[in-house]
Amino acid sequence: MKEENLQTCFPIYQFLLDARPQVPIPKEEFYTFFLGSQELLLLVQSLAGPICFSTMKHRAHMDGDAKIAAFFPLYTLGLDQSNSDASGHEDSKSFSIKSYQLVLALAFAVEEININPDLLHNLTLGFDIYDIRYGTSTLFKNPFICLFGKYKIPNYNCLRESKSMAVLTGTSGAISSLIGTLLDIYRFPQLTTGPFDHTLRDKNKFPGLYQMAPKDTSIATAMVLLLLHFSWNWVVLLSLQDENDLWILPALKEEMARNRVCVDIELAFSKQVILNVFKFMGSYNQINKSSANVFIIYADNEFLDQVMMCIEQFLMKGKVFIMNSEWDSTLRKRYFILGSLHARIIFTHYHPEVSGFKNFVNAVKPSKYPEDFFLARLWFLSFNCSDSESDCVMWESCSHNASLGWLPGHIFYMTMSADSYNVYNTVYSVAQALHEMLLHQTEVQTMEKRKWAVLSPAKLHPFLKNIQFHNPAGDQVFLHDEKKLEPEFDIVNIWNFPEGLELKVKVGKFSPYTLRGHQLSLSEDMVQWAIGTTEPPHSVCSQSCHPGFRKSPQEGKAACCFDCTPCSENEMANETDMEQCVKCPDHQYANTQKNQCLQRATSFLAYGEPLGMALVCMSLCLSTLTAAVLGVFVKYQNTPIVKANNLALSYILLISLIFCFLCPLLFIGHPKTATCILQQTTFGVAFTVAVSAILAKTVTVVLAFKVTFPGRRMRWLLVSGAPNFIIPICTLIQVTLCGLWLGTSPPFIDIDAHSEYGHIIILCNKGSLIAFYCVLGYLVFLALASFTVAFLARNLPDTFNEAKFLTFSMLVFCSVWLTFLPVYHSAKGKVMVATEVFSILASSAGLLCCIFAPKCYIILLRPDRNVLHGLRDKTHTR
Repeated sequence: MKEENLQTCFPIYQFLLDARPQVPIPKEEFYTFFLGSQELLLLVQSLAGPICFSTMKHRAHMDGDAKIAAFFPLYTLGLDQSNSDASGHEDSKSFSIKSYQLVLALAFAVEEININPDLLHNLTLGFDIYDIRYGTSTLFKNPFICLFGKYKIPNYNCLRESKSMAVLTGTSGAISSLIGTLLDIYRFPQLTTGPFDHTLRDKNKFPGLYQMAPKDTSIATAMVLLLLHFSWNWVVLLSLQDENDLWILPALKEEMARNRVCVDIELAFSKQVILNVFKFMGSYNQINKSSANVFIIYADNEFLDQVMMCIEQFLMKGKVFIMNSEWDSTLRKRYFILGSLHARIIFTHYHPEVSGFKNFVNAVKPSKYPEDFFLARLWFLSFNCSDSESDCVMWESCSHNASLGWLPGHIFYMTMSADSYNVYNTVYSVAQALHEMLLHQTEVQTMEKRKWAVLSPAKLHPFLKNIQFHNPAGDQVFLHDEKKLEPEFDIVNIWNFPEGLELKVKVGKFSPYTLRGHQLSLSEDMVQWAIGTTEPPHSVCSQSCHPGFRKSPQEGKAACCFDCTPCSENEMANETDMEQCVKCPDHQYANTQKNQCLQRATSFLAYGEPLGMALVCMSLCLSTLTAAVLGVFVKYQNTPIVKANNLALSYILLISLIFCFLCPLLFIGHPKTATCILQQTTFGVAFTVAVSAILAKTVTVVLAFKVTFPGRRMRWLLVSGAPNFIIPICTLIQVTLCGLWLGTSPPFIDIDAHSEYGHIIILCNKGSLIAFYCVLGYLVFLALASFTVAFLARNLPDTFNEAKFLTFSMLVFCSVWLTFLPVYHSAKGKVMVATEVFSILASSAGLLCCIFAPKCYIILLRPDRNVLHGLRDKTHTR
């Protein structure tokens, strides 16, 4: 086999080749050593550290009357060169310094309990902590050693060396489920310290298993609220394809759908690293072409390490990762850059700070805990200790003032993590259960039997099931799943510095107990985004619709993909991404940008505007002119031309015309209920009187000429004054119509918000249009009757015959009102009112001019013709 093939097929060969400077072996001889299994084992052993480590038990131990057995994943598998120890040594199994905090949390809790006089009385608590790794051949080896002693045979422990009362497993749910099968056989209480695993809730499969972590039932809401805060609605969803992660997907998708957040790409990964790499590479082009810059990753720490390593290798920069747990950043490649290629936002369970933990960690030394193999290993890797065998005991070559506080923050956190806090609470839960069991045994058994009862793990179950207490940090602790409180979340952002140095910064918090809308608090200016950016990236399918536009869904695409459509007339959208435009109220109108409703200005035919002033002046002038004509007729009432045309009817006609000219004043100005009613009734009655007076005049002329012929029998009609009854009868009919109008559907004040842009026109609504057209039609009927009679009498021979003038006046009257109807219906707003006013003035002026202008001309300018003999002479001459 060639060396190139070795480098390709066996990555460990390249790993060992890079480590060759630590061993004085030439490259050619190194190639030979690799092909021999015996030489390879010797080489790996030489890299593992001092020989004395092989004489130590691979555990952390503290003796006690009752002990807690714990199995933690303290090593991470990997061959990346960046995965090296702090001392520069590399190993096929890399010690996880961050995970060692779990051991410290357990030891700290045990020491606190042992010095607490209120717990366990004279009983001391100890522990045995072993490393365990999912998928390795030693998965069950350490549990066997811990639970069955050096014989490693199930059900055989003649010396009863094991004092374990409970077993802690974490932080992987998969490991806990596998070990739980073994522990249930011997009824060991099993307490898991990792994230809440829904597959472990099955009490039929795991009757003796208790989960310490709170349920992440509100994390879906927390993540979606974060998306909404930054207006992200287009995301990539990555999850682990196992039973534990399946429960979160429906809840997360439902919460997203409720808030209009869409998933562009969804990838479900398995626990096979190689398969995940191929799956990610297959989706590489799709992910990088997507406009989704936000990734939601829900998985355990082990899976998260694999996914993030793939992302670091393949993904373009500038992405945002929202995660439920933190990945081991020591596995990533080291870049000498200030900042990160991606932004990481992590939701971690909030917990109060445990007093005294930092001081405890600073005081930890191998000499203080000689039976802690993992502490010795950490010390050797971190503080440049000598590899002589004696140093394994005395540690004289290490720095005397060395402390775990010296380690960089990205390698070891001095503050207690969420998993360590769960370990701390778990130890106190076991201690509380032991305490209650001791009290119970004191009541029912003798003191001689108490020790045997304490050392029976199966008897601890009834007390663990209902355990409930406050820990020293003041937090209330429950083991029962249904009693667990909703967790609060700290929102953590990872700041990156050169050479892989990192800093965890709390940038926000989520609390399900605050009012809706205030559950998420975030300091946006503290979030470190990707290199080269200072603002949050955009992660949307379609750009936001600005005010004045509404979202129009794109057919066949997700709800987050849409087009922007302008709002319709008199509709507005004053916010971004509105689903529908809002119609402005009648008293408001939409501006030209369609993003605001403005107050409409009230509009009506006012006295102060030019059109109103012109109509008022015309009304007053014409009414004054009519009054002057009436004065002329009164002054010259004894002249032949005045007497010849029925003086009383002339007076009635002139007075009615004065009211007709003043009637438009009711149409001008701010409409009121009284003026709206008087407008139509005054108009109808006044014009009825005027037109009926003209009809009476016409009938009088006809009768006057008919009775002059011998043998006629209509003289009595003229002598009896029958034409004078025409006016009251016609007026009574019109008054009746107006009464019915007012009684059924009277006019009222109305607004017109559509005729004039930006204005509300206040006008009088006619009420019943049928009644209005009946009144108007009745006037037209009277006018046509007068026109017909006058037209028939136009050629009757007499100097004082005014039938021609009456005919022409009725022609003008009918023409005005026939023209009025189509113009009135086509006009809007105040123009419609002005049209009606102008028609009233025009028709009234037509009557005045056509009937009385010729008479006033004779009376005032040609008095020589206003004599009976003169007229007669002219008649004889003709």
